[in-house]
Amino acid sequence: MFVHAVYFWLRADLSATDRAHYAAWLPKLCALPGVRSGHFGVPADTDRAVIDRSYSYGMVLVFDDAAAEQAYQVDPEHERFRAECGAFWTQVKIFDTVGQ
Repeated sequence: MFVHAVYFWLRADLSATDRAHYAAWLPKLCALPGVRSGHFGVPADTDRAVIDRSYSYGMVLVFDDAAAEQAYQVDPEHERFRAECGAFWTQVKIFDTVGQ
């Protein structure tokens, strides 16, 4: 199993239209070929010292293996998402993990 966790910090000055355009892409990404399961959302309303709630959206995608995740990276729709929405965020952090 390969887990791809992505956290986005959207620009503060992003219009409501652009935010909606960005958010509309997330379910599409979760449905791309090779994605076993996907989840996306905004920070939970939790308050503990170890929790970072500074991001705007998080997305976690699960793949069968690294090869499936690599195919996702070059999928034309994933490339289109980056082209259309890449200017919407100020920062993105990715955490990839593999199962035992």
